Amino acid sequence: MPLGKNWKKRIEDISSVYHVKEKLGAGAFSEVLLAQERNSKRLVALKCIPKKALRGKEAVVENEIAVLKKIKHKNIVALEDIHESPTHLYLSMELVTGGELFDRIIERGYYTEKDASQLIQQVLDAVLYLHNMGIVHRDLKPENLLYATPFEDSKIMISDFGLSKFEDGGVMATACGTPGYVAPELLEQKAYGKAVDVWALGVISYILLCGYPPFYDENDSELFNQILKAEYEFDSPYWDDISESAKDFIRHLLERDPEKRLTCEQALLHPWISGDTALERDIHGSVSEQIQKNFARTQWKRAFNATSFLRHISKMGHSADVEEAPAEASTGE
Repeated sequence: MPLGKNWKKRIEDISSVYHVKEKLGAGAFSEVLLAQERNSKRLVALKCIPKKALRGKEAVVENEIAVLKKIKHKNIVALEDIHESPTHLYLSMELVTGGELFDRIIERGYYTEKDASQLIQQVLDAVLYLHNMGIVHRDLKPENLLYATPFEDSKIMISDFGLSKFEDGGVMATACGTPGYVAPELLEQKAYGKAVDVWALGVISYILLCGYPPFYDENDSELFNQILKAEYEFDSPYWDDISESAKDFIRHLLERDPEKRLTCEQALLHPWISGDTALERDIHGSVSEQIQKNFARTQWKRAFNATSFLRHISKMGHSADVEEAPAEASTGE
């Protein structure tokens, strides 16, 4: 999508606009800094991208900016400003300070199905908003879900729109995403659409209720086979205390056929989300133990994304345009 000439403010030196305080994180070709805007005194997360690193990746960054400029939702990390110096591009993002989803669950002393249901409801609401705008996120996963504040009643926020796409022609065929969360139709290189986000939300919902992923294998080919068959279990004892309603919700999201998969709108109407079927029994002990066991920081941060995934696609002999997922740090970190 062409952005025109007015999407960035030209400056000589970023320090004339922001007082940079500290480094928050780094990605493959950018770093994120905590900065205070000199005029408003507002704190922001400043994503700094050297122009040297941008060469050949301009389209990816321009696409992310085009998407972020169009969206405004309470559960989506906002793009507040864009500056360009002779050497860098700077994206000023809303600062979120509550940390990552898994960390917060582990830190809690009490956690129930109802908590998981309310969390998924917020994410569904935001993804429905994106879908209504004709945008598919394409990389929904727990590490892209951040809490706005450290307080107990904090809302959850979706971040990282590096792979998001306008659904211009109604369908897409580009292989991208993180393998444990990708839908079967994407692995098959079939044309796909908004339903891939719903599948990813099914994977996230599953993890939130047991602490481990529905599809996992050290061997990537086996992992892809599981996903292609939609082959997963509600294993005992981890699922013994989880409601049938929660399992029904997940089955409708992890539906092999995208045509039969619930839409975000339908998912929001499911009794596990909109009704009172989500149980309030404490499952914190089991879930937090499994998260720590299965999602050690090194595992859930590692760039498991593109290499084996692209190998799988190329083995299938498809010539579709395959874009590699940029290993970016979440903007709000």
